[in-house]
Amino acid sequence: MTEIRGLGYLRIQTQDVARWRELVVDGLGLAVGSGPEADGLYLRLDERRARLIVLPGETDKALAVGWEVRDQFALQRVREAVEKAGVEVEVLSEVDASYRDAEQVIAFDDPNGNRVEVFFGPVLDHSPLVTPHGGRFVTGDQGLGHVVLPVTRFDEAYTFYTEVLGFLPRGSIRLGGIDAPPPARRVRFMGVNQRHHSLALCPAPPVDEPGLVHLMMEAETLDAVGQALDRVAKLGFSISSTLGRHTNDKMVSFYVRAPGGWDLEFGCEGMLVDEAFYTAEEITADSYWGHDWSESEPLAAFTPKS
Repeated sequence: MTEIRGLGYLRIQTQDVARWRELVVDGLGLAVGSGPEADGLYLRLDERRARLIVLPGETDKALAVGWEVRDQFALQRVREAVEKAGVEVEVLSEVDASYRDAEQVIAFDDPNGNRVEVFFGPVLDHSPLVTPHGGRFVTGDQGLGHVVLPVTRFDEAYTFYTEVLGFLPRGSIRLGGIDAPPPARRVRFMGVNQRHHSLALCPAPPVDEPGLVHLMMEAETLDAVGQALDRVAKLGFSISSTLGRHTNDKMVSFYVRAPGGWDLEFGCEGMLVDEAFYTAEEITADSYWGHDWSESEPLAAFTPKS
């Protein structure tokens, strides 16, 4: 069983913090939180001081994906497992952990160079969560949401996340469909709590900077999702995928292109997994209805190095 309890935070770097603010605050309705960087953007979805951290920089890249564990004992077990796998682990100083709003943090790279941070003791903000459009989000014991990472060394990455970090397989989808010639290439989904998947890995070509395929955040109501879709369209953001319902996690969602060439999925009605009875399945369609990608621009994650 995994020590990881959920997706705690995502820290990214962007060339356009102002446009990110338009998207996630004015469009999706996240609340502005607080943090150590005066020119950074710290986003709240709940009582955590920040779940999504957007920092200015000369390039667009994912700085770190933060995974939460129960306590210092669980953190030590994760550290031992990663070191046993031959991966160097950095134990962050108290100052650096405080910068990440946690009591203790360890950091290391996955087989594709994506920065992984594992922490316990998140700092809470007990002030009322005041969102610009009155929305509320599904987090709690399900974590922030889910991330989909583009990976080149797919088998190594999947082994690392499942056999070293203990993520639980939650099914897959075959690229090119079930009639695609072998060897099969799959997107694989993994979970750590009742959320169907907190992480997915997608085969991708090498890129210059660590990036994302998408980050998913879940709202409490369908109305909140529909209203957000209207707002981001009016703000001039590219809608990568229309509203639809996924077949695996049952999420009703749309996808919008964020600055930097990644997508944000914004949805509701995600299913809860009972691990006592769940078996990993291979879906043969992404969605029951909707999710039209025909107008989507190419993702940065699938644009090969020049």
